[in-house]
Amino acid sequence: MKEMEGSIKFGLWFVYIRWNSDNLVSRIRFVKTAVSGAVPVSLSKYLAGKVTTLYPLESIHLREEGTYGEIYRQVHAIPYGEIKTYKEIAEFVGTAPRVVGLAMKRNLTPILIPCHRVLSSHGLGGFTPDISIKEDLLKLESNFLKKVKIHEQDQV
Repeated sequence: MKEMEGSIKFGLWFVYIRWNSDNLVSRIRFVKTAVSGAVPVSLSKYLAGKVTTLYPLESIHLREEGTYGEIYRQVHAIPYGEIKTYKEIAEFVGTAPRVVGLAMKRNLTPILIPCHRVLSSHGLGGFTPDISIKEDLLKLESNFLKKVKIHEQDQV
């Protein structure tokens, strides 16, 4: 199976992605310097605020077993533009919020497993390598939904 990699600019960062010909993504990370190579069209469109899904890309974490696998599937199911707390995910899975936080810290495919949509009960929570990325991703989704709502109102 052929592995591909590349990066695309997002704000002050580059989003690096490594995936294979079956659209299985093994790594997404935020880096300061570009990595040459193409990126999937769905990632480009998502980061440009033009689509709400990264289909057909799939995270390796969705195939994981055990508590972390359950956490990743629950976070993956959070709808675009919505948020949940670490506590809400933990209660659904039957674990502690701290375990959800650890799973998010170990998430190799942020954006696909949208850990930016998981917040602390008292604020944003964490995000590696910089909390501003979490803020920017949430803002991207919020702005897209506002544009859609305005467009729908204009159509009425």
